[in-house]
Amino acid sequence: MPVTCWLRVSIVDGDRSRNSDPGDVTSPTPPASPPTHHRVASREENPNVFLRLTHGTNVGNEPLPDRGVIHPFQGKLSNKSPLVCTRTAKGHCQAVLSVCATETNLFSASKDRTVKVWDLVTGVEIQSLDRHPNNVVAVKYSPDTNLVFTASSAYVKVWDLRQSSSRCIKTLSSSGWPASGSQANTTSSRSLQLPHGETLINDIAVSSQNSSLLYAAAGSQVRIWDIRKFSSTGKLSGGHQAAVMCLAVGPVAGSDGARVEYVVTGSKDHYVKVFEVRDGATGVLSPRFNLDPPHYDGVQCLSLNGTSLVSGSRDACIKLWDIDQGEQVLSLSNVHHDWICGLAHLPHGRIVVSGCRGGMLRLWSTETWESIGEMRAHSSPVNAIAFNSGNIFTASNDNTVNIWRLRSNVDSISPESGEQF
Repeated sequence: MPVTCWLRVSIVDGDRSRNSDPGDVTSPTPPASPPTHHRVASREENPNVFLRLTHGTNVGNEPLPDRGVIHPFQGKLSNKSPLVCTRTAKGHCQAVLSVCATETNLFSASKDRTVKVWDLVTGVEIQSLDRHPNNVVAVKYSPDTNLVFTASSAYVKVWDLRQSSSRCIKTLSSSGWPASGSQANTTSSRSLQLPHGETLINDIAVSSQNSSLLYAAAGSQVRIWDIRKFSSTGKLSGGHQAAVMCLAVGPVAGSDGARVEYVVTGSKDHYVKVFEVRDGATGVLSPRFNLDPPHYDGVQCLSLNGTSLVSGSRDACIKLWDIDQGEQVLSLSNVHHDWICGLAHLPHGRIVVSGCRGGMLRLWSTETWESIGEMRAHSSPVNAIAFNSGNIFTASNDNTVNIWRLRSNVDSISPESGEQF
């Protein structure tokens, strides 16, 4: 059952937010004071007597009264904005740190220690994957297996959505040990300390080939998991001098017909490295390329489209790389006024969206790398960007996910004709 918001925020909050600076774990803050009113005040929040009486039950396919809802967007945007915000998903009571989406579902991971599964057709939260040990910093969905992977603290939890009530079927640790179900750290309170031998996991990625591999960035290395056996098969280790903060994965055409993919790592040490992982590879793998020149600050996000890689950094710079050649194509400086925390190539590959800690979004033409437009997406930092065939999703510290669509004429315009928006 979901925990009411005033209880959840009273938990000591001492772990890392994706766009916070003080290292991997921040100092704990004292718990908030309990509200002075009794819970009977909820009647004013929800005057519907029937809903109050049925609280905690599920009538048919209707969501529980205290579950999240995707509302029509209530704000105003400039007519010149290249994106139109259509809806807002509200239900988390702390910052949303990661999102991923399919055509019918949205998955949002939050600092409130839950991952919510949303039905994009009906506009309601249909499940909440809870009991994570700390902030949920990443969520990924595998369409081939119908499994959801959620990263929190030193663990990746694996959830099976094929069952009527999704449950955690495995817990994978940063040290390489799997546990059945949700055995590792299932206490109801937030865990601020990592167990001995474990390392904070900052990002995860699913194989681009057949979803048989999962990559988990822990410390300066990336562990490879074979999801068919839930066993650790190797590591990507290439001399990063600080934590790997982000991952990107994409297929490569193997000369001998073997399945090969690129795995790209972005680190707090300012560097981006490219690994080549062949099907069945085991052991410790070294990078194919160390991309130079590095950023001037930590790398926060990556987006890979074919051989075109885009990296975003705390230095407010975007770099474009050709990863087949291992070369920088161009560098765009001061494209935002704050850390760049989210990047995404839209499906057709002609537009890249970037989001920053200042709450702004910018769109870029991949033909000219000139800005198509800029808009304020949230009043708080944008932590992540995802998309499906028709929508763009932005996760923010304001506890929401905004859902966007391109204006109908954005695809066909040039940057010079921005006044047409």
